[in-house]
Amino acid sequence: MTEINKEQESNEPRGLNFVEQEVYADLQAGKNGGRLNTRFPPEPNGYLHIGHAKAICMDFGVAEKFGGTCNLRFDDTNPVKEDVEYVDSIREDIHWLGFDWGNREYYASDYFPQLFDLACRLIKEGKAYVDDQTSEQIAAQKGSPTEPGIESPFRNRTPEENLDLFLRMNAGEFEEGARVLRAKIDMASSNMHFRDPIMYRIIKHPHHRTGTTWKVYPMYDFAHGQSDYFEGVTHSICTLEFVPHRPLYEYFVHELADETYCPRQIEFNRLNLTYTVMSKRKLLTLVKEGLVAGWDDPRMPTISGLRRRGFTPQSIRNFIDTIGYTKYEALNDISLLEHAVRDDLNRIATRVMGVINPVKLVLTNYPADKVETVTMENNPEQEGSGVHEMPFSREIYIERDDFMENPPKKFFRLAPGAEVRLKGAYIIKCEDVVKDAEGNIVEIRCTYDPDTLSGMPGANRKVKGTLHWVSAAHAVDAEARIYDRLFAVENPSAEVDRDFRELLNPESLVVKTVKVEPFVAQNAAQGAKFQFQRIGYFTPDYDSTADHLVFNRTIGLRDTWEKLQKK
Repeated sequence: MTEINKEQESNEPRGLNFVEQEVYADLQAGKNGGRLNTRFPPEPNGYLHIGHAKAICMDFGVAEKFGGTCNLRFDDTNPVKEDVEYVDSIREDIHWLGFDWGNREYYASDYFPQLFDLACRLIKEGKAYVDDQTSEQIAAQKGSPTEPGIESPFRNRTPEENLDLFLRMNAGEFEEGARVLRAKIDMASSNMHFRDPIMYRIIKHPHHRTGTTWKVYPMYDFAHGQSDYFEGVTHSICTLEFVPHRPLYEYFVHELADETYCPRQIEFNRLNLTYTVMSKRKLLTLVKEGLVAGWDDPRMPTISGLRRRGFTPQSIRNFIDTIGYTKYEALNDISLLEHAVRDDLNRIATRVMGVINPVKLVLTNYPADKVETVTMENNPEQEGSGVHEMPFSREIYIERDDFMENPPKKFFRLAPGAEVRLKGAYIIKCEDVVKDAEGNIVEIRCTYDPDTLSGMPGANRKVKGTLHWVSAAHAVDAEARIYDRLFAVENPSAEVDRDFRELLNPESLVVKTVKVEPFVAQNAAQGAKFQFQRIGYFTPDYDSTADHLVFNRTIGLRDTWEKLQKK
């Protein structure tokens, strides 16, 4: 190794992924005058999902890391599928993840005039032609990777005829699907994308920004690279499916660019998750057919759905850092995402009491009219998080599953004759149970040891079980929405012989009534994060009101996942 290489190696930042290494090398080499400009180019035809979050973290993150800028550019080249609602949601999602594009908000439609002029120039130079064939005929003539395609019978029209037809296409003289504009490249190319790709098609649907100005709209493969060029993008970072498209992008851009500047495309792997689909088409189907309650349904992998469910921006970014960026596709286990969410919520969520499957417990030796308060720590993981008070009385609720009449060995919860501690309060002992006519337990009768409260002589007495609880007289009823994975199979996309709707998990949403302590009701503001102790992490839903509290379970605790599944 030469001294120069040693010096370069020592100066290179550590821990860079392969995309960042490529960007760093270009900056060190002085390419583009040391300028760095990336872009995030979403189509406003649906809500962003967690796969887009990975791209957002890359596009904005690499610009932040090396002092560059990142543009937000909406790829609005298909007015039929686009909506202002999607534009607004995309902006909100990016901001929520912690990124900002400043004044660099652009649209592919900003460049429609330049793209149209370029198309006209290519027609005049004999590099593009109008084809009257249907899309099915064009596809049939494409050939295969081992067989050349068949040239269109309209391929050799004169530039004058092609230009006249193209202008008339944009004037609205022809119906949708009647004609397209194709690049004249090579029908025998080994790269299928070079076999006279379509550049423009007729669409007569009004555009959300340009109205009815245009009747022809550029295809993504024609608009993408030029839009990067017009904006001065230096690094066009995208996912692996665009690798075979890159030569075509460069082909078109070279009609505009010279040796001093050309956007560089770098590809990384998509984010794929178990028990999830990432297809916008399938997600839109779920929404339109009412199989979920909208794009922001907490079961959806959309960023808005994850936000509503109670995921944090930091947990998503931590997850993306964990799985990293590679040059090969992979299916990531959703448990990695769940771990990242638990880890972040454990750090910030307030500990509270909520009983999700209640049974009444009566302390027979506790005064009937007495109410005292016990002190609960808000978050032992967060220094300075403080404490709150919780009422304690003769009658309380505990989880029904925390009691068994005939328990197995190593059952350390409540049973006849057994002792447990009520968290933050007393040690109690089960003395009797009350059943209804069908034999169901409706009340558990216990005694309490008054010397076992904090500060009392028996406060440190040890018992093996600790239960959460709420005072029956002070408990507030709330709706708890228990969410599970949306699909019942690990890889829905691999089930090619089945309709993906058949793969939905029928238990993906279970609604229960939960008894919560008053502190929860008093602090159930939007965005609040709670850990219902021994149950899971919860957040108030958008539907929640002061008169009807609604909580979404963001994620269960590690030791309660299977228990909740069985309920």
